[in-house]
Amino acid sequence: MPTTAAAGPAAAEALTPAATAILDVAEKLAQTKGYNGFSYADIAVQLGVTKASLHYHFPSKAELGAALIERYKVVFGKALDSIDARTVEPFKKLRLYVGLYDSVMRDDRMCLCGMLAAEYATLPKPMQDGLKSFFEANERWLSGILKHGARSGDFRFKESANERARVLLGALEGAMLVARSYGDPDRFRAAAACLLADLRAER
Repeated sequence: MPTTAAAGPAAAEALTPAATAILDVAEKLAQTKGYNGFSYADIAVQLGVTKASLHYHFPSKAELGAALIERYKVVFGKALDSIDARTVEPFKKLRLYVGLYDSVMRDDRMCLCGMLAAEYATLPKPMQDGLKSFFEANERWLSGILKHGARSGDFRFKESANERARVLLGALEGAMLVARSYGDPDRFRAAAACLLADLRAER
């Protein structure tokens, strides 16, 4: 996924530099340690500020978490728009989509929402709702690409495009988690290559 630099629950320009810096640090911590693996104290140490200054921008960790997800969703949506602008070929779009995940692994991180989903039961409801919104947006985009590919003859699959989109998204997120366990991004790349190849296996 692209690095999120300045988007959020409000328009990007509405975020102060201090709030953006807080979100940047919190995002990296969440992508590497999980939501329950860091505290405001960790952010304060990295930024060299007081915890009180963090609470000024984000009164609670739950509000910070919701802002992280919303910002990630906005920036990721822009990345999908960029893919749509780069090519009309369904298979190339999926390769570029996989590339978003691969770029995060190269930075020794996880997809923010995939990482948070592992802690879903312990998250505040606004964060849970934000995660569902992120994944549903991805499934809709993937479903559209799969439908296009099926019509053009590029893809072959027996289930509905919506079902295959869910399988593809879940498999990519899961492949990231397993690859991270081994510290081996090539495991993710191999799994992703198989998922894409399966779409064209019957051509």
